[in-house]
Amino acid sequence: HTRLQLAAAALGIICVVLVSVVISLGRHITTVMSEQRRDNISLTVDHLLLWKEKTDFERLTEKLARQRDGLNWTIGVIMEYESFPVHTHCPQKVCRTCLDGWMPFQSSCFRFFESAHHSDWRSWHDSRDYCRERKASLVVIESPEEQEFVSNHTKAYNDEKHGYWIGLSNKNEMGTWMWVDGSNVTVMYWMAEPGYRQSCALSLPRADPRANWNKSSCDMQNLWICETRALIKTD
Repeated sequence: HTRLQLAAAALGIICVVLVSVVISLGRHITTVMSEQRRDNISLTVDHLLLWKEKTDFERLTEKLARQRDGLNWTIGVIMEYESFPVHTHCPQKVCRTCLDGWMPFQSSCFRFFESAHHSDWRSWHDSRDYCRERKASLVVIESPEEQEFVSNHTKAYNDEKHGYWIGLSNKNEMGTWMWVDGSNVTVMYWMAEPGYRQSCALSLPRADPRANWNKSSCDMQNLWICETRALIKTD
């Protein structure tokens, strides 16, 4: 019996020790896991902060790149002048996208000349020269968006044959239609097949904006549309 009692006592002691060890290990594991959770949370927060800083930096870089491109654009426009008229384009030291009477769209400024007096109307060539004298050209339509813009800002006048001169003619040696800047016609909005007889192009206000170009004698007196590069490039 004494041996059994000793064995039982020893087992009891061992059990107590094991329980203590298990409890200690449990507490240690709990502590370690808590520390790991804190570390993970800290790493997650750090990661989010780094991601935000990266995103902010990328946005700032994009903004600075746009500002750089805008400044390069403005410098390019200024360099086209022999003597840039600061007083008209940048009154009170603040530069304007377009001059008074001109309408901005995309990277250009447009002037739609309107008058009810026949004496103010011009031939295609006189209209072209008028635009050139103002560092502009008769409008060159390069996209459906620009065609829609032009169509939306022309007004009907006099009769259905009158419209606005655009910078398109076939008065070259080949008899092909070309823009005043020498570029070929890539998108066309003719009301009908224009043919190859030497003539100039009108935009007719009353017609479908997707088909409102019409040919006419270049000597016909009409209103016209000038286009020039905007001083400040819009995004």
